[in-house]
Amino acid sequence: MQQAITVSTLNEQIKGLLESTFVRVYVEGELSRITHHNSGHIYFTLKDSGSAISGVMFRGNASKLKFRLEEGLKVVVEGAITLYKPRGSYQINAFNIEPAGHGALALAFEQLKARLSEQGYFNPEIKKPMPKFPKRIALVTSATGAALQDMQRVAAHRYPLTELYIYDTIVQGDSAAPSIVNAIQAADAQDFDVIVVSRGGGSMEDLWGFNEEIVANAIYQAKTPIVSAVGHEIDWLISDFVADLRAPTPSAAMQMILPDQNELLQTIDMLSQQMGQNMQQKLYSANERLEHLKSSYERNSIEQRIKNRLDEIAQLKSRFEQSMGYTLENRTRQLTPIAENLTRQANSNLIQKQNTLTTLMQALQSQDPKLKSKKGFAQITKEGKVLDLSELEVGDSFEAMDAFRSVTAKVENVKQF
Repeated sequence: MQQAITVSTLNEQIKGLLESTFVRVYVEGELSRITHHNSGHIYFTLKDSGSAISGVMFRGNASKLKFRLEEGLKVVVEGAITLYKPRGSYQINAFNIEPAGHGALALAFEQLKARLSEQGYFNPEIKKPMPKFPKRIALVTSATGAALQDMQRVAAHRYPLTELYIYDTIVQGDSAAPSIVNAIQAADAQDFDVIVVSRGGGSMEDLWGFNEEIVANAIYQAKTPIVSAVGHEIDWLISDFVADLRAPTPSAAMQMILPDQNELLQTIDMLSQQMGQNMQQKLYSANERLEHLKSSYERNSIEQRIKNRLDEIAQLKSRFEQSMGYTLENRTRQLTPIAENLTRQANSNLIQKQNTLTTLMQALQSQDPKLKSKKGFAQITKEGKVLDLSELEVGDSFEAMDAFRSVTAKVENVKQF
């Protein structure tokens, strides 16, 4: 009977056979059951319609991936077959993974673009406006690149009043993204009107630093308006979508954010001419208003108002005198017959009263006891009233008086004759 070997020995022999035979394989399949471990390793299953195999990509290789492994994604895995001895299961140790039929960078670009769009990084509502006349501009670019010279040339020709500050950064390679982020954050901490993130053209790999998520975050979080001017007009990068303004080229960025001094000079000439015309018009209008006010003042001055009031008083006095003259004349005409009538009536009344007075005087004189001095005659009164003898009755007391004496008596007997 052949000598038995241990399970560990068998697995060790299989492991050696597999790893020496399948040193490098390329396997196409669909990803499933993907696990991103805290250690940085990625575990997954690669399958097709009839079979499946486990796979692992260790941290060193996983950190180089340009795109994110997603469920159902078809990929080509480059790696080696290895055996995990503790379980006796074999798996693919992935060195690199590429999307099947699709470039890794292109896929990574679309994945990041979709994710950032969903998070609102590209919303037009959050885009910061560009200042009309920027005074200080930070250029985040390579200090030795042609893009910097192009921007400086355009700025000097277009609007030399602007001050340019260079933030030298790496714009290509694995160190590009962290360097760009540091430069953006440093510029954002200063008092700049605009930050321009730029570099010249290149391949997708050359420009990839501007497609990194950390760069997108730095642009999104910046308080200063940012212009993305990377590559040529046909190049679209993540920084273009996140930035407040996208320029097709670095030189175009300066043309877009800087005013043209020639246009400004022409505008100043036009405005100066318009201002002169406006001033002439305003002076003319002001003079018209002044003349109007002067005329109005003359019409409404104290002297003029006093004169107007005196004229009004004179007119009122004249009208009053005329009215009073007319009224007096009218009343005189009305009073003349009345006065004549009153005079006639007064004279008539006077004559009548005089006649009455004469009659009364005569009657008084005729009744005066002093005038009745005939012997044997006396005037008889009762209670101060003159009576005839026929008016006395038996028992009445009366007085009999003449011009010299008064006698009180009482009727004791009455005889009729």
